[in-house]
Amino acid sequence: MSRLNLAKAAPDAYAGFKQADAAIRSGPLDATVRELVKVRVSQLNGCVFCVDMHGREARRIGVSEDRLLQLPVWRESELFDERERAALAYADAATRREDITDELWAATRQHFPDDAELGHLVAQVSLINALNLIGVPLRMKPPRR
Repeated sequence: MSRLNLAKAAPDAYAGFKQADAAIRSGPLDATVRELVKVRVSQLNGCVFCVDMHGREARRIGVSEDRLLQLPVWRESELFDERERAALAYADAATRREDITDELWAATRQHFPDDAELGHLVAQVSLINALNLIGVPLRMKPPRR
């Protein structure tokens, strides 16, 4: 059991997170990229609740088990295309609070040339980091299955 049910304790604030998520989901960012980024960022942040939830969502939309298993080592894996690699590189650097160098930004922009899609990628990385900052300190756990 988590330390606090945020949806009950702060329903308006929680609704804001849900609204942001809905806006990103309805935008132009590819669903596979979106879910891979959510799982990867959650892995880096140690959010077991989000890794479980978004890993299941990724499988539901067709991401293979092999790709999910290799996500922690995506740089060494041959299972991710160049767009996914660009999104994951950006997500890793932003999550680790590393400098988004001009080279990294140019590589990301090359694979996401549409401003709206790139903006949704940036928003997705920011939102999942924020949600992980809820899940980890509240010690949210997925259900035992």
